[in-house]
Amino acid sequence: MFALHQDENSARRAPAIWRTMLNIDRGLVNLVGKLTVTGGVSAELRRKPLLMTANHIGVFDAFVLMAACKRIGINPRFMLAGGILDAPVIGPALRVSGHLRVDRKEASTAIGQFAEAAEALRTTRDPLIVYPEGRISHDPGLWPERGKTGAARLALAAGVPVIPISQWGAHEAVYWGTETVNGPADLLPLAKSGLSAPMRRPRFKVHFGDPVDLSDVEPERPGAGVRAHAKIMQAITDSMVPLRRDELDKPRFHDPTRPTDTVSPWKKH
Repeated sequence: MFALHQDENSARRAPAIWRTMLNIDRGLVNLVGKLTVTGGVSAELRRKPLLMTANHIGVFDAFVLMAACKRIGINPRFMLAGGILDAPVIGPALRVSGHLRVDRKEASTAIGQFAEAAEALRTTRDPLIVYPEGRISHDPGLWPERGKTGAARLALAAGVPVIPISQWGAHEAVYWGTETVNGPADLLPLAKSGLSAPMRRPRFKVHFGDPVDLSDVEPERPGAGVRAHAKIMQAITDSMVPLRRDELDKPRFHDPTRPTDTVSPWKKH
């Protein structure tokens, strides 16, 4: 379980700082590759509490998601680990930008942790992006992994809509690399692939789907989180198909560093 905390000054300071970071990010993504965005977020859902769930395909895909959100005119926030928010330089900028902090050992009880998380989601001004998988997919075809039910349970508890985001192509920008970085040698694969990306010009595709219909999921019934999670993950997976129509079995781009030791339960084609 986890607890979320939103910086008290974020409402006052976030817009300018975060908009600047999004503009810088847009330039970076345009330099590295070509972005195509389909779908969107309806007017009635903008500037309201909203959970956006995305598949996780590479270390560069968060930058692509940020650029895609900027393209459709929304300023997303992310659910970030405490270590990232405590990092020098980037940490303070992210904290005042209003991102939500994920801490796993702060609240005294699981019930208290979950209640705090749901309240943070319910009162967040901008859409919150979460990766239900929790890590970059290890599926050989790079289809979504089974993932965890935390995001679905939060959406049910907070009573907020869920927008599935499907993406493809960001995995071609930078290699997966390694689970932990123990020295400069571990960064070489990332550096080499990232520096060559502007010459390769990978195509980044992002699709914002329709809200996932969770009306038949009763939050108080046992297994509600599992059922909601399955609906969310299937929506993400289904919308990936047209994005990667010519490489359904496996990615055309081969990343020799990415583990391929799991199998996606959501792939149906």
